[in-house]
Parts: sequence; structure tokens; C-alpha cells
Amino acid sequence: MSTEALPQGAGYGVVVGIGLFFSAFMVCLTAIQTRYTGVSPKNSEEFTSASRSVKPGLIASGIVSAWTWAATLLQSSAVAYRYGISGPWWYAAGATVQVLLFAQLAAKLKLNAPYAHTWLEIVATRWGTVAHLIFMFFGLATNLIVSSMLVLGGSATVTSLTGMSTIAACFLIPLGVAIYVVVGGMRSTLLCDYTHTTVLFAIILTFVFTVYASSEYIGSISKMHYLLSQATAMIPVSGNAGGSYLTLRSKNGLIFGVINLIGNFATVFQDQAYWQRAIASRPATTVKAYLIGGIAWFAIPFAFSTTLGLAAVAFGAVPAPSSPTQVPTASDFISLLPPLTPDEISAGLPASLAAATLLGQSGAAALLIVLFLAVTSATSAELIAVSSILTYDIYVRYINPQATEEQILRMSHAGVAIFALVMGLAGVIFFYIGVSMGWLYTFMGVILGSAVVPIALCITWSKASRAGCIGGAVIGFVVGIAAWLGVTAAYNAGVINVTTSGGNYEMLAGNLASIGVGGIVAVVASLLWPENYDFVATRAINTLGAHKKPAEVAEDTEDEKKVPNSSALTVSNATTQDSKLDPVGLEEAFRFAAWSSVIMTVIFMILIPLPLFGASTIFSTTGFTVWVVVGILWTFCSAFAVVLYPLWESREALTMITKGMVKDIFAKGSGKFVPADVKEVKV
Repeated sequence: MSTEALPQGAGYGVVVGIGLFFSAFMVCLTAIQTRYTGVSPKNSEEFTSASRSVKPGLIASGIVSAWTWAATLLQSSAVAYRYGISGPWWYAAGATVQVLLFAQLAAKLKLNAPYAHTWLEIVATRWGTVAHLIFMFFGLATNLIVSSMLVLGGSATVTSLTGMSTIAACFLIPLGVAIYVVVGGMRSTLLCDYTHTTVLFAIILTFVFTVYASSEYIGSISKMHYLLSQATAMIPVSGNAGGSYLTLRSKNGLIFGVINLIGNFATVFQDQAYWQRAIASRPATTVKAYLIGGIAWFAIPFAFSTTLGLAAVAFGAVPAPSSPTQVPTASDFISLLPPLTPDEISAGLPASLAAATLLGQSGAAALLIVLFLAVTSATSAELIAVSSILTYDIYVRYINPQATEEQILRMSHAGVAIFALVMGLAGVIFFYIGVSMGWLYTFMGVILGSAVVPIALCITWSKASRAGCIGGAVIGFVVGIAAWLGVTAAYNAGVINVTTSGGNYEMLAGNLASIGVGGIVAVVASLLWPENYDFVATRAINTLGAHKKPAEVAEDTEDEKKVPNSSALTVSNATTQDSKLDPVGLEEAFRFAAWSSVIMTVIFMILIPLPLFGASTIFSTTGFTVWVVVGILWTFCSAFAVVLYPLWESREALTMITKGMVKDIFAKGSGKFVPADVKEVKV
């Protein structure tokens, strides 16, 4: 189904126009940043990790932006359309706990490998080349699958709303993003993410208040409850208590929740984008950033899909103008939005069609913009993440270990361009073979889940066994695929294709087998044949002489102009941050991250949903009102946390920039930033 609520030119205008706008915005922002703060992405350390100095509010905003995929908006609405109110909860909760739990890894990263550029550098240092190459496969596969989902979801929606060529969208979406990532690097990417997040919350709240306050078709929470009740009477939901859309007692919703939980562990723990934000953050506030980011992100899929996903259901049960006053029957309703096919749901169309039905062209345009911003912000995170892996884990490690600063920066830029092209090609390939965003979303845990536990153990547990963790990742991978294909064949009379392999039970089997076997093998082997690793080598990554012989270190000292190894590139930065790397404080941060993230995980995954599931509760109007109002309030709190708080914590930098610009207006050149040591020399 294609609404094409907007002309084709609008699709190209948004994809190309907004992309180029943000590229120009990044050029200006980078120029301002360089002139008035002295921070320049011409330094490789600044380009890839923002000099490891970003404050928690901006990191939290970047986490929200990076974790807001096309699937966050489209797939969450699709499961709301399929399963009712359980879909938004299981999507949001099942993808929030990973970010919360990642706070523990972020704390251990700062403690055990404070100067690493990628998580793969830690694997290579601890376990060697074989482990490095095996886990690089999982890391790059994660980035490829995530990027493909971004491109597929974005292009499907752009095509649905405007009729724009899907192939063109697949290539044009990453294009503008690649330009501003190359120009601005990590810090400017975070600032652009902040802009995207701000617009994202504004548009989500616009949809929320339109649906629940001003829509002529819905207009109130009680009216939404009524329409969902009528939709239940017309087309009951299989596996839900009473067939209702208003219950958490949803068998298929729970299965999706488990699949969602496992798959997203893989795409957080193995995605360099999240490690990169931990690397870029200040050591003392890393945990704070991830906890704020995780809790704030929850509101986006929950509020968005509880609004547009359920609205798509409600639009199929709007009372006809001549509806009698007695109890209506199915014939007394009109369908503003005909039932969608499984393929349309899997493509993520419920949200876009609901937006177009709700507000016509303005609704379609708003959704197109918010989706494009979500896709591009997550794409920017993937581009710079893969660029870092290509640069430090392939180019520097295997091709040119003696790379200079200039060569490393050039490779970082090339890595962004290379992966932007790969993203477009992958999107086109998956489109032609009939693989949708929804299929990839449930499949990702099957091939990625086996490496989750081994990676977590590598950075956190001194006893983690090299052989056990490598074996766990490989064996879990094989068993996960075998379980997925075996259950597919068993449930579909031996027929295995894209359609039959995408069922809930098929994907559940593969996801559980992959992460379960991988984790069990890694843990059991580590207990039976433990290592006694002290993390001294990982703490020395990228510090002076970390990979050199004494003679080489002496040679470097004599000639500081020569930069023979990437390990020397972070010496100055490492020296300035040593005082912030307090082991006692970082251990306390890890303990705080551990208990707080576990408590919130228990609340999200057990204490709230399972009692309601077990009681087969079907929400009354009052219960549904509380459910929706809590979601709205949560959205406002999240917006304050990742929109207003970053402004407050950056007030000094903003003041410095403002003063510099004012000085330049009255005396050209007088506002330019001058380092303190230069000022002292002048004096």
C-alpha cells in the first residue's frame, strides 16, 4: 500500500535538501568551534573520539540519537499494530535495558582500557590476532545489519509517502550524512545528534497531542480506548487475552519481547557506536551518561508507537456518521485505514499511513522529517564507528603500523566514504531479495547473539578464557543458525525461505540458541580453565611505547616531530586525563552502574509487565488513561534530560563562543581563541 500523500519531489527535497542542509550546518559549526574554542577535527583523536572530553548530557543525547533507528519508530508502531499495548512496552523495555547494562561496560572501559579507540583493540591486546579477526567479523556484521535496517526502513517510508525511487533513497540517505561526518568528526556528530533529538521530541509530542487531544477521529484517550475495543470486536488479536488490543497478556507480544531483548544485546554490546560514545565521554561521568540516555530513550518508542501504532488500529474502526445509538456492529464502522498485509506491517508502514491519515500532507511531511532525522543521526553514528574500525583495527594494525597522524586522519575520512557506499549497496541488495526491516530486526540476534557474553567478559572479567570465549562465539553462531533453520523447516513442511523463516517461533529459537550457547560455553570454559589477566596491557593501549621496544621509545623521544605509531598519537591527551582516571572512583562507578542497571532491568522486564501478563488484565478506560499519561510525562522528562540539560552543562562553552563572535563583530580577529600557553608567551 502506498499513500503517496506527498509529491515525489518532497521525498528528494527531504533526503537531499535536509541532508545537504546539515552538511552545511556542520561546516559552519566546525568553523565556529575551531575559531572560538580551539577544538579542531583536523586532529585524529578529536575526529574519532572528541578528545575523550564530552560532558554527560551531550553523550546521553548522542546515545538517544544513535539508538533511535528507523526501527525505533517504524517497528515499534508495527508491533503496536499487531499486538496492541504490549508491543510498545516490549519494544521499549526490551531495547532499553541493554543501554542501561552497557553502563557497566563503559565504566570498565575507562578503568581497564582508557585510551582504546575501539573495543576490538581490547580484544586484540588481550587475546591476540585470531580472536581479533573473529570478533571483528561480529562487529562489522553488526554495523552492516544495523545500517541496512536504517536504510531499508527509511527508504520504504520515503517511497510509501512520496513515491520516490527506493533505490535512489538507499544511496542518497547516507550521502549527506557522510559529508558532515567527514567535515566535523565525532564532536560535531554529537552536536548534530543533539539537533536531531530536539526536533524528534518536538514532532513526537505534536503527534501525541494531535491524536489524544485534537484529532477529529480520535481526539481523546477515552475515544482511543473505545475504538480499540471496537477493533477487538471486529478483528480479535490472536494470542491476546480476550483478543484485546488493551492487554499485556499477549503471547506473541511476549515472544517478540524475548527476541527483541536478545537481538538488541547484540547490537549494543557489539556496535562500536556505543563504545565510541563511552570513549568520547569524560571518565567520571560515563556511567551517568548511559543511565540518563537509556531511561530517556525509553519514552521515544513507547510514546510514539502507543500513539501512531494504536492510531493505525483505531482508524480501522471509526464510527460511521449514521451509526445508531444502540450497540454498533461491524457494519456501522468505516475504515479510514484498511487492514494492512503482513508485508506492509513488516516494512513498517503502520506509522506512516497513520500519520498521513491523521494530518494529511502535514502529517506525512512531519513523519518523513522525523524519520529522516532518526535515520541520519543513527547513520552518522554507524559511519564514524565503522571508520574507526577500518582505521585502527585494519589499516593501522595490519596495513600500516607506522602510520602518521595525517595518514590516520585521511584513512578515517576514507572509511566514512567507503561505508556510506556499502550501506547503500546493502540496502539495495536486501530490497531486491525481499528482506524487510522487520525481518532483519528479528533476525539480528541469530547471527550476532553468540558474541555478546564473550565480549562483555573480555572487558570485565579477569578469568575470562580466550579459548572459551572464542569457542562460545563460534559455536553459538553455528548452533543459532542451525536452530533457526531447523525450526523453520519443522514448522513449514521443510520449506525455508524469507517468508517462512521470519516467524516468531523460528526467530525465537535462533535467538535463544545463539546467545544461550555462546554465553554458556564462554562462562563454563572460563570457570574450568580460568585466566589470571591483570589488564595491564589493555591499560597501556595507545600510550607511549605500548607496542614498542625500548630502543624505539628512545628514538621517539629524541625526535618528537616523528610520529611512527598510532600509539603515540594520544600521548598528550593521555597525560591530561591521567588525573581523571581515578581507579577507586571508577570502581565505585562500576558498582553503581551494576546495581542501578540491574534494578531498572528487573523493573522493566519483570515487575511491571509480568504481573499484568499473568493476571490477563484488560485495561479499562481509567487504566488506559494512566498508561498513556505516564508515557506522555515520561516523554517530557526525557526531553528535559537530553535537550535542556546539555544546554545547561555547556553554558560556559556557549558563553565563550558568544563573546568571541561579539568581539569579532566590533574588532575583526579579536574574538579568536588563543591557547593559555600562547597568551603567557605574549605576556
